[in-house]
Amino acid sequence: MNIRNLTATAAIVLGALTNASWAEGSTDSKKSESTTIDIAGHVVPLVKGGLYDRYRSNPPLSVIASEAPEVDLSWFRQLKKERVDIGFESYSPNFYYQNSRVTAIFTADLETLRGLMPAKVLEQVQPLQVWPGRGLVALTAYSYRYCDNDSYNEIGLSVVTNKPGTTSFGPLTLLGQSMSNDFWGYVLKLPVNTELARVRGVVGYNLPKWLTDITYKETETSVVVDIFDSETRKIDVTLETRKLSDPSSKETLVTNSFTNVDPKGQLTTGYSVSRQLSHASSSSAESVKLTLTDGSLSTYIKALKLGNLVKYEYVPEFQGALYSPKPL
Repeated sequence: MNIRNLTATAAIVLGALTNASWAEGSTDSKKSESTTIDIAGHVVPLVKGGLYDRYRSNPPLSVIASEAPEVDLSWFRQLKKERVDIGFESYSPNFYYQNSRVTAIFTADLETLRGLMPAKVLEQVQPLQVWPGRGLVALTAYSYRYCDNDSYNEIGLSVVTNKPGTTSFGPLTLLGQSMSNDFWGYVLKLPVNTELARVRGVVGYNLPKWLTDITYKETETSVVVDIFDSETRKIDVTLETRKLSDPSSKETLVTNSFTNVDPKGQLTTGYSVSRQLSHASSSSAESVKLTLTDGSLSTYIKALKLGNLVKYEYVPEFQGALYSPKPL
């Protein structure tokens, strides 16, 4: 098997490296009555009477069953939450009950990727080299339509890496992660469209989040995500992907972990587990159309010198559990 085939086989690495989302229900949330709360000194607006307003990341599953009787909660009943201090009081893991995502994996310039990662992180992990001079980045749009944090949209841009403390063997490491459904990455960018998601992500998970508009549109044949520039308010990046036919309904559990640095300069790691209920993939370049402008995120992506599409993942239905980060 050559390097390209190894990479394509293993490229489901995209998963939930960043864990987060674009929500169809977010428009309705904006029309709802709002209130504000304090999270680690930040004044955060949220939906009055929403899940987070009432339960602060710890809603009883009986409430979820009552509000969304169509959701299968059997997996969540096997997981135990614990109270944690992540710069504010919360509970881990955070539950995501109804979600979708689309992911596009591209090759990118290896030295550029290394240059964007902190030196302390590079002491533990390296971008996977899939062939000379080329690494991988995953661009993912998540739709958290119903979760402990109400609903929100998120775009993740991540470097695919090895596991901390292990030797990287490039495509062989990627293949091993793929076979075990245990993936690692470093998150470069993570815009979201609610202040609740931004503050929780920055303070609690040390993630590079900022607030901007993100719209999600679905046609009969495609998913279209527009990311707006937070300064100009103009469309910055558009990700248009094909709805793949006949997605598999075979339940698959995928773990995605990330390594980063907290405000004190300490290395931390966090992870999420995704229960994929409907999923399909393609390596056809026609499955994904990425449109870049002169916006700030587009300019950043252009600098990565993206190459060919390696793999596209269409996951119209999954559930998730995001665990709080801990020192590495």
